[in-house]
Amino acid sequence: SGPWMCYPGQAFQVPALPGCRPVLKLQCNGSKVPEAVLRDCCQQLADISGWCRCGALYSMLDSMYKEHGMQEGQAGTGAFPHCRREVVKLTAASITAVCRLPIVVDASGDGAYVCKDVAAYPDA
Repeated sequence: SGPWMCYPGQAFQVPALPGCRPVLKLQCNGSKVPEAVLRDCCQQLADISGWCRCGALYSMLDSMYKEHGMQEGQAGTGAFPHCRREVVKLTAASITAVCRLPIVVDASGDGAYVCKDVAAYPDA
């Protein structure tokens, strides 16, 4: 296993985490996330390599925005009407921490719990 498994076009395809979409929307809007919904999301993330979890969250966020007609650099939050873009990014980046699932930060094998690359994602 390693980071090369996560890139599009490789043998491993990162799913768009359908179980985490409602978690992101509920958390972002300040609503309580039902235990079963959170458990589904965490299970989907647990099934993904620690190398790929942040990429999977990035992919989910990207697809959610594209479904709502958001393009790169465009203002607005169509996917999250009651949530500022910064909050959406930070919420997505912290899902791994909420699930207590470690991520691999770099090739040295250093780990963390919050995805920095999702938080830095400019389009979200």
